[in-house]
Amino acid sequence: MSSAPSTDPAERSRPPWRRVTSGALSAALVPVVTCVTVLMLLTAYTTTGAAGKPPARISVSNARIFVPLNSANTAAFFDITNTGASGDVLKSVSSPELGVTMLGRRVTKDGAGRMEPMDSLTIPARSRVNMTPYGVDVMVLDPPKLKLEDKVRFDLWFRDSGQVTVEAVTVPPRS
Repeated sequence: MSSAPSTDPAERSRPPWRRVTSGALSAALVPVVTCVTVLMLLTAYTTTGAAGKPPARISVSNARIFVPLNSANTAAFFDITNTGASGDVLKSVSSPELGVTMLGRRVTKDGAGRMEPMDSLTIPARSRVNMTPYGVDVMVLDPPKLKLEDKVRFDLWFRDSGQVTVEAVTVPPRS
């Protein structure tokens, strides 16, 4: 390996191996610093828990609420679709226009059906959950007077996807 003679007297006085070493260190410093920086950023990314977990992709459709026959209770229903690669959990449902709302499911025991509160509802990856009067729904206690075709805002709160807001339309109750 030969190099062009240097015109700098201080450079000429240094041994040739010293000139090669300082040049090699300078050339190697940029890739090493880049690799260390990328490694630190990847470590920080995985530490947050976001790496390796594909997100859920939640959408809500067919939002409807029964017009109550009396003022005691009614129910709201939603079709929840998750097109993502991870499941999510519906933690709660609320409405600024209604009173108390809670997730519930129909339970039949000894030929009698009744509603039981639920803490949450799992929405598996790549699936759809349809709420019905015969399964899972949102119980609405002591609702205000509602008429057919009224629109009622609901906020669905998911563990990973956060808040999803929809408008439900009031429909006649079905048996």
